[in-house]
Amino acid sequence: MAEQKLIICNTLSRTKEVFTPVHPPHVGLYVCGPTVYGDPHLGHARPAITFDLLFRYLKHIGYKVRYVRNITDVGHLENDADEGDDKIEKKARLEELEPMEIAQYYTLRYHKAMDSLNVLPPSIEPRASGHILEQIELIKKILEHGFAYEVNRSIYFDVDLYNKKYKNYGQLSGRILEDLMANTRELDGQSDKHNACDFALWKKASPEHIMRWSSPWGMGFPGWHLECSAMSVKYLGEEFDIHGGGMDLMFPHHECEIAQNIAADGRPAAKYWMHNNMITINGQKMGKSLGNFITLEEMFSGNNPNLERAYSPMTIRFFLLQAHYRSTLDFSNAALQAAEKGLQRLLKAVETLGKLKPSDKSSNAVNVAELEKACYNALNDDLNSPIAISVLFDGVRVINSIHEGKEQISANDLAQLKNLYDNVIFDVLGLQDEQVSEVNNHLTNDLVAYILDLRKQTKVNKDYAAADGIRDALAKLGIAIKDTKDGVEWEVE
Repeated sequence: MAEQKLIICNTLSRTKEVFTPVHPPHVGLYVCGPTVYGDPHLGHARPAITFDLLFRYLKHIGYKVRYVRNITDVGHLENDADEGDDKIEKKARLEELEPMEIAQYYTLRYHKAMDSLNVLPPSIEPRASGHILEQIELIKKILEHGFAYEVNRSIYFDVDLYNKKYKNYGQLSGRILEDLMANTRELDGQSDKHNACDFALWKKASPEHIMRWSSPWGMGFPGWHLECSAMSVKYLGEEFDIHGGGMDLMFPHHECEIAQNIAADGRPAAKYWMHNNMITINGQKMGKSLGNFITLEEMFSGNNPNLERAYSPMTIRFFLLQAHYRSTLDFSNAALQAAEKGLQRLLKAVETLGKLKPSDKSSNAVNVAELEKACYNALNDDLNSPIAISVLFDGVRVINSIHEGKEQISANDLAQLKNLYDNVIFDVLGLQDEQVSEVNNHLTNDLVAYILDLRKQTKVNKDYAAADGIRDALAKLGIAIKDTKDGVEWEVE
């Protein structure tokens, strides 16, 4: 791999900047995870895959990454003006379940979908409900510094007072506070606030509110924006490298996070802010609030009126990676089917690559070093995955020409080309050959069943040493077996 510097687009400065970690070679990455009150949809897949790509690439180029992605299981109200029901609590009432049952159920559903998409789990996955004490301590600091006030046992952040001192509220999203104050009308229930732009740090729980905790201000629950400020700093420190999330979180969520961190600690916490763009359907943002979303399970099964048929997890991943993370991506069946064909062509080339025989030297048209350089140039240029993929397709033509005997490749160049495709396609882009995986699963099941039959016969023959030897050999391969009264059970550890 060529020695190059990673450049990322910092939303805070609105420029591309050379990535320089705060404490190299360690990198701290925080990404806002899902609010778990419904099934994950295609819109959830985009930030997950965007920051999975970043996580993978940072590790690939030698950094030691601590990746924190939270689960929001409390405090996310229906209205950004701090009014309405908690989304999870509302779902719990409809389903006649405990809120934490709802949170657990949809968290597991989210994990299952991410596993299907080959999204690596984060290093730490904190839940907002598990960090109430940290949030209370953060509120105390903000109060001590004079940037919050208490009304009727609720605590609000004083945006106007904060901006008079720091003059930076709106720097991330490009909003101007004076315009916000002029254009944000008072809503019923907002009279407790000094200003309509102020936001809740802690909300007093009404008698019917289920999720509530004790605090110095009485029984209540934390504000949505507060959670990420508290959890990111707890696990990554008061100054860390990258904060990521969807563009829809830029305002008010991330803007408020920055204000909270500066008010508490005098710094915005994250050095770089990265935002992925939206997925649209018929030109409209895809999301639960608009009711136009397609769940990932529906994508995998094809059970949605917007789908012509089912699409595999790797087709969806490849579809998302074919667009730059900062560009809008419009959903269509035609685009997904084109992605499916493209992925099959790419994986077929990898299969062909494994069959190539080296020659004494490479043809003039075979320049592996240039392919590698172009591929990593693209990835280092703000994770430009579509350009990297186009370079890989340039290489596909070279691979096919060699396979057809039109070109030749030396042993060194062949090894370098195999290394490039393995690293970029599987390690960095996180793609998988689903057909190979399915075949391997069937082979594993059949082979283990056959071996267990042999072991059963050794026990019938009272050759217990042989039976134990088979068990130990399988254990070394990561396959644990357990003898039960109903037979033998096994699992891959």
